[in-house]
Amino acid sequence: MEDTGFNNPPKRPDAGEAWAAFEVKDRRRDGDFVGAVRTTGIYCKPSCPVRNPLRKNVEFFTHARDARAAGYRACLRCRPDDLGRDREAVLHALARLARADGPVALGALAAEAGYAPHHFQRLFRRDVGITPAQYGKALRARTAKERLCEAEKITAALYDAGFSSSSRFYDLMEGRLGMRASAWKDGGRGATIRWAVVPTYLGEMLVAATDKGVCRLSFEEGREELERRFPNAELVEGGKNFAALVEQVVTAVERPGDARHIPLDVQGTAFQEACWQALREIPAGETRTYAEIAAAAGNPKAVRAAGSANGANNVAVLIPCHRVIRSDGSIGGYAYGEKVKRELLRRESTPAG
Repeated sequence: MEDTGFNNPPKRPDAGEAWAAFEVKDRRRDGDFVGAVRTTGIYCKPSCPVRNPLRKNVEFFTHARDARAAGYRACLRCRPDDLGRDREAVLHALARLARADGPVALGALAAEAGYAPHHFQRLFRRDVGITPAQYGKALRARTAKERLCEAEKITAALYDAGFSSSSRFYDLMEGRLGMRASAWKDGGRGATIRWAVVPTYLGEMLVAATDKGVCRLSFEEGREELERRFPNAELVEGGKNFAALVEQVVTAVERPGDARHIPLDVQGTAFQEACWQALREIPAGETRTYAEIAAAAGNPKAVRAAGSANGANNVAVLIPCHRVIRSDGSIGGYAYGEKVKRELLRRESTPAG
């Protein structure tokens, strides 16, 4: 028998936050709560296309079952009950991909869920932020990385991670970390990293890059930090071509604007990379909350994970994690201190000249 919740009253969502989502028809909040209209006896999801009722006639429930227990029935227009089935299908696919020894065809995932392939891909991307194929690749890449830290032979590690050949792994990794797979086991062995420490209004700035792009940008650090991160890489100070890249980086820091033209060489989990991409989309002079970044990355509930992704950012300013503040409007933390964060935001909000 379904628990009606009469003995334990259900926890209600924040009414102000829920109503704000209904006002803008926010699809990202579908599944987080439902709104029930007292005058019609119907409950809907936030993105329901019908005209919004009067606020005074609406109450909110975290779960559709709570709305049903209170005597409401599901809207036939937005079908909020179907969303639960959609989420279950996506969760099943996530578990299936996690167990798989190799790639899983979209058709197979969709068939198990009872959906058409194109429809299921849309549902998966809505909830996760990336396609099933991209998610599966990210899982296998992470598994390979973990195996490489343990395995005596790299080839065995790649097969353990579900890659049919070592070339498939290198194809997948192209453009991500910029190093061969052995670098994860050997601290950058075989990679060349050029670096320089340059003065800026924020203090001494370390810039380091592989041939793919900037892999480290930080303040008050030097060669010692690179040696710690890449103990077996070849570290080369300066260089003519590298100087041109450093000049672009300094300009991006001194005169804030759109730095997306500067190539980066970073690598993280699928969610971290989605967060970093969302950060790069924030215009100079504007801020976002951790909750907004989590939503933009495809998982509105992963606010703490979005904060962790900020902390894992290795290229300050170029991936502008300083543009993220807390939901209450407070400045929030920053790896190089609140003073540096405030100064970056101040300069970005001040017209040039």
